[in-house]
Formats: sequence, structure tokens, C-alpha cells
Amino acid sequence: MATKSGKSNGTGELDRLSNILKLMAQHEVAELEWEKGGERLSLRTKAAFAPQPAGGHVAMGPPAHYAPAPAHVPAPAAAPASKPAAGSGLAPNQKQVVSPFVGTFYRAPSPTAEPYAREGKVVKRGDVLCIIEAMKLMNEIEAEFAGKIVSILVENGQPVEFGEPLFLIET
Repeated sequence: MATKSGKSNGTGELDRLSNILKLMAQHEVAELEWEKGGERLSLRTKAAFAPQPAGGHVAMGPPAHYAPAPAHVPAPAAAPASKPAAGSGLAPNQKQVVSPFVGTFYRAPSPTAEPYAREGKVVKRGDVLCIIEAMKLMNEIEAEFAGKIVSILVENGQPVEFGEPLFLIET
């Protein structure tokens, strides 16, 4: 975004990016490519990335919000909880927290800090469970539901894929 003098306005660009990211989350757009001069636009919804269960339909949770934490815009919501499917191996009172995007999984805000979550810890909705670094942005993943963490399914520093289970929580 340019000012009248033609110079870039960093704050305006951050506001513009924040608005784009909010719209992407609102409309469940997971990937956006955009060129300006040659007018090229490519959109992919979250459903395009979701693994297809045997039944053919995907149960999606609320959209994650993709925003840079340092810019003081809303942090991403927790990854959607998958519904236990027949034969999935989950007890009826267990839910998985899955990664809302591709990135690197971190259990703590820094290498020397205490982990956000441990097995056996009781969490409530909105508690930070982990961080996923994506494109140099640290995104806090929050619990979408209350319960006890039964298992942490990913090692610290491990790359994760969209839809990959991160935590098993007993509700």
C-alpha cells in the first residue's frame, strides 16, 4: 500500500494483510496465490486439503485464523477437532486436536520455557496447547474444548501436515 508520496506504509500493509487473513479464515480458504500484473489468482479451500474418510464426507470444525502473532492480530484458533469415526480407535469421549496447517510443532514458546501442555493436564477451551511455526510466523494453537490430555502425538520440533493429529483429549 502506498502513501501519497509513493512510499510504502508498513502499518497499512499489515492492516491489509490482516483483513485478507480474516477473510480467508471466514471463508475457509487455506491457500491463496496471487499475482498482480498478469492477474492470476488461485484459491484452495480447507476441504481440498482434508483427508477423505471412507464415507466420502469430511467433518470440519470452525475455521482457524491465520495471522501473525507479533502484529497483534487474533492468533489462530485451535485446530478443528475431528469427530471419532467408526473404527477410528478413539473412545466416544475422546477427540483429536489436528494441525490447521503445515508447519513445525513446538510444545513451548522457547527452548528453555515450560511446555504449554503435558499428558494428564486438564485444559479448558482457549488454553494454548502448542505453537506451530508456519512461514516464519509463530501460531498459538488453542483448545477448542475442555478435557484432559491423554496423549501428545507429535515430538517437539517435528514437521506437521494439515489435518495431522497433534493431541488426544478425553472430554
